[in-house]
Amino acid sequence: MAQKRYIIEVEKAKEACDGRPSMGPVYRSVFAKDGFPPPIDGLDCCWDVFRLSVERCPENRMLGRREIIDGKAGKYVWQTYREVYDLVIKLGNAMRRSGFGAGDKCGIYGVNSPEWIISMQACNAHALYCVPLYDTLGAGAVEFIINHSEVSIAFAEEKKIPELLKTFPNTTKYLRTLVSFGKVTPEQREAVEKFGLTIYAWEEFLQLGNDKDFDLPVKKKSDICTIMYTSGTTGDPKGVMISNESIISLLTGVKLLLKSVNEELNDKDVYLSYLPLAHIFDRVIEELFIMHGASIGFWRGDVKLLIEDIGELKPTIFCAVPRVMDRVYSGLTQKISAGGFLKKTLFNLAYALKQHSMQKGRKHEEASPIFDKIVFSKVKEGLGGNVKEGLGGNVRLILSGAAPLSTHVEAFLRVVTCAHVLQGYGLTETCAGTFVSLPNEMSMLGTVGPPVPNVDVRLESVPEMGYDALAEVPRGEVCVKGSPLFSGYYKREDLTSEVVVDGWFHTGDIGEWQPNGSLKIIDRKKNIFKLSQGEYVAVENLENIYGVVSDIDSLWVYGNSFESFLVAVVNPNKQALECWAEENHISGDFESLCEDPRAKEYIIGELNKVAKEKKLKGFEFIKAVHLEPVPFDIDRDLITPTYKKKRPQLLKYYQNAIDNMYKSANKPKA
Repeated sequence: MAQKRYIIEVEKAKEACDGRPSMGPVYRSVFAKDGFPPPIDGLDCCWDVFRLSVERCPENRMLGRREIIDGKAGKYVWQTYREVYDLVIKLGNAMRRSGFGAGDKCGIYGVNSPEWIISMQACNAHALYCVPLYDTLGAGAVEFIINHSEVSIAFAEEKKIPELLKTFPNTTKYLRTLVSFGKVTPEQREAVEKFGLTIYAWEEFLQLGNDKDFDLPVKKKSDICTIMYTSGTTGDPKGVMISNESIISLLTGVKLLLKSVNEELNDKDVYLSYLPLAHIFDRVIEELFIMHGASIGFWRGDVKLLIEDIGELKPTIFCAVPRVMDRVYSGLTQKISAGGFLKKTLFNLAYALKQHSMQKGRKHEEASPIFDKIVFSKVKEGLGGNVKEGLGGNVRLILSGAAPLSTHVEAFLRVVTCAHVLQGYGLTETCAGTFVSLPNEMSMLGTVGPPVPNVDVRLESVPEMGYDALAEVPRGEVCVKGSPLFSGYYKREDLTSEVVVDGWFHTGDIGEWQPNGSLKIIDRKKNIFKLSQGEYVAVENLENIYGVVSDIDSLWVYGNSFESFLVAVVNPNKQALECWAEENHISGDFESLCEDPRAKEYIIGELNKVAKEKKLKGFEFIKAVHLEPVPFDIDRDLITPTYKKKRPQLLKYYQNAIDNMYKSANKPKA
């Protein structure tokens, strides 16, 4: 069966000239063959997204949170679109009455909640710039963002008010008003008023909007809607200015894409809001749900309770970052391993048959309906379903983004969840959605799919890394053009001009076109270093290759120009390492196993198997490992909130381990 190609060429390739690298052809989605999706009548700004849904379906459930009775979480309690609208109008009036209006910067700080969305919509209504304050980056970054963007009013989760107060007096030059989503203590009020600022509890502030209605300003597509600060792996955060047009354009493109693959959203869809609204990925997903009059339920803010929240809400669409998907995968495989011989045998048989059928081109719901009912419905139950509902729960689309998803995890979940598992790719600067894989296309495993139908994409050669956009297998830096692009970095025109050249945004990621028109992200342009023998190493590509080893959860590969070989800090998979130890009669807990030289040799052996299989060069083999039982985390500043590795911080944190690995590996053999 011939493979369908999901991109069309709209501009020819360009050979290298005037010192500029060669560029591959310009491609766009086959779903945009008749042109990019036209604007939707009346939809000019993000306020219109919400306003039109209120007019169309005022009684639909919009925002929900779990009721807490005697300390126990109960069912979800909902506010309708009309009820939320009334609160937004009241909040907007309170903001205007307090002297804030179009062009002012409004900070929002805290985990996702109905109040977060209501505050955001009030900003949309009155043309304030919404500036999310990172819930995960600590007071240092919060202080920087408030001062850099000149935030004058900030809304915050009740427990984040102390964090805001820590930024005083450095932020009081700009801040004038604080609003808690909950209550305010007398001590907090006194501390704020000492600096001449005002602080309100949520209900108290809403009362200011009771007796006066302010006209809403006219908003243009080109107006900035939000300034989102990227966490960045080095240096200060950058303020990415995103216009109304960027978000609206992205929404219309995703709407066309879903319609083209018969997976349109509708007002019966339900979404679990737990990925940070401070990031563009979740922001645009929630805008998409609001656009369709659908329902958004919020988690309780505790990752340990996430699965329970899923079970109560029963979402139809589930979005996740790879770290969450990895946890789901590990939990499922552990349950299967813990089952009896018959259960494991039945599962393995069902999995093999269904996977084979899907690889032959059958849709997932048609590949093995009997095994779906008797085996895989149990899996779906854990994603918010109910076994009594036939094939299980309600989840029909699972979308992974923000970082690469391991191919073996993606393949496993596509088979067992009875849902479409799609991997996407985008940046804050491209308004999140740039590529997404397509339902029932097993050939797209390990890729981020073709472009969404509202951008043009091309690859630019990177000669110093050996990537040629005009080669038989085109590889190069991914460059994007289109209306979803950002409007520039706030107060940093110099940085903007570095990454936007002739209208093309240079992502810094290296991609490889696949025959079907999907893109595979294989490297990062900046993550390249030279070993002592002069060989260049593209480290991110190697981490992706070694990442398929099932006995490890994550790894960071390191090398420098003073050494001739690579070393790595590895997070081993706890269950896999303990099983290996048991089989080899080695005792000890997980932490002591990570110190055991035999365990290190075993992991190096597993890494070498993959290196040989992928025909890596000798200098790309990993010669020594440090086994780290604690996963790389945000608390130690080793990864960003979107799980990208902070390489300078990793180097600083693991410097002693690196020195010991090189010292040990360089020792002459006895």
